[in-house]
Amino acid sequence: MQRWHGGPRPGQARPGPSPGDDPGARAGATAEQARNATAAVTDLFREHHLELVRMAIVMLGDPAAAEDVVQDAFERVHRRWPRLREPVDGLAYVRSSVLNGCRSVYRRAAVARKHAPEVARTGSAAGPENAAADRSQLLTAMRSLPPRQREVLVLRFYVDLDVAEIATTLRIAPSAVRSNCSRGLAALGRTLRRDGK
Repeated sequence: MQRWHGGPRPGQARPGPSPGDDPGARAGATAEQARNATAAVTDLFREHHLELVRMAIVMLGDPAAAEDVVQDAFERVHRRWPRLREPVDGLAYVRSSVLNGCRSVYRRAAVARKHAPEVARTGSAAGPENAAADRSQLLTAMRSLPPRQREVLVLRFYVDLDVAEIATTLRIAPSAVRSNCSRGLAALGRTLRRDGK
């Protein structure tokens, strides 16, 4: 008696290729996904670009750096769009990406200040936009806060997110959002009172 070792049994037809095995169909689906991603990210850009740039300016105090950070964030979300679980996650992803970009700018600035303090000092005051931002007492006080407190305050009072949305954006617990908000507000109050004297 012969044993069957897989494949079609004698007398059975071999199965044909499934529709998903068609390279042309796969290429068409990929092209359609790319068009959908481009259209969705374009809509997201039109609706939220300005608010994200303003958020980054509050974080960094530098309009040019803020524009660069937001542009990079939109490029990243475009690449990741097909892998997002829900299209509504796009805005949250871009916000998180902008905040990560702002953190990177701060880290690079810290390295520059450590290794070339004279360059950092002369470069930080360059440009009329930066000079105008530095004249703002609130922006100066905001930049003196630890990064996490600054992020929470910007998301809460500038972007107007609630505690749950901030927790999701920053990937921290709601209790951490509340404590950072409370500490940040207290520190801002102390700085503004001191500078107002």
